Amino acid sequence: MSSKFDPATLEARGAAAIEIARRVGREAARFRAEMGSRLNVENKGLQDFVTIADRNAEQTIHKELLSLFPQDTFVGEETGGKAGAAGAWVVDPIDGTTNYIRGFSHWGVSIAFCFEGRVELGVVYDAAKDSVVSAIRGRGAFREGVSLQAASTVDPTNAICVLGHSRKTSFDEHLVILNRLHERGMDYRRMGAAAIDLVRVAEGASDLFYEQHLNAWDMLAGALIASEAGAIVAMPKLTQLLSEGGPVVAYSPGLAPEFEFILEIGGLKSV
Repeated sequence: MSSKFDPATLEARGAAAIEIARRVGREAARFRAEMGSRLNVENKGLQDFVTIADRNAEQTIHKELLSLFPQDTFVGEETGGKAGAAGAWVVDPIDGTTNYIRGFSHWGVSIAFCFEGRVELGVVYDAAKDSVVSAIRGRGAFREGVSLQAASTVDPTNAICVLGHSRKTSFDEHLVILNRLHERGMDYRRMGAAAIDLVRVAEGASDLFYEQHLNAWDMLAGALIASEAGAIVAMPKLTQLLSEGGPVVAYSPGLAPEFEFILEIGGLKSV
């Protein structure tokens, strides 16, 4: 890594991102509690929503991060942007907007920092636990300073799998994966917020997260956190994810043989 982003420099960015994610997440939760059904929901597509809370959160994150680190670039779900030669922040202000709208607390704020083709920093505010999970590449994953570790599950009949799916991809292919997991005795969930789903793998609450197509802002922070917690993570190269999105899989290492078929389906290699 360039000396521009030595450990101390990344730590400064991590500390800022953690504080911003926590504050923005709590403000979004407070706003939801106060506004209830009056959230000014806009429909971007079938089952694809945005609220004023999403827009306000992204505006705050953008303004504060770039005021602290003006040489960085910014890519956000709601406002777009393009990663430049300098380090880039990739942000989903509220991942799991549909859950947020309906009052289901499985949503979060996702902030990743990338440099020279790699995710170097991941920060996720976890609304269900009102806490922040973070990771710097090579230094482990933590929830409010407490180390996280992926599950040690080895028996597939004890496994819990979380699968994501959107209308951008084939439901029949999704069913093929569900059936394969069912045949092996695994249980599964669909929760609707990839950043938090990846955090659940990182903390050992689930053994698998897979989705066939996500945007970069949905997955980057959570994927690094899961990897730093000891999960096996696979996804396309960062350049592809930033331009067109793609699949991601994260799973407990003790169940690696059970999930190799997903790597084949997605054309993935572990990172």
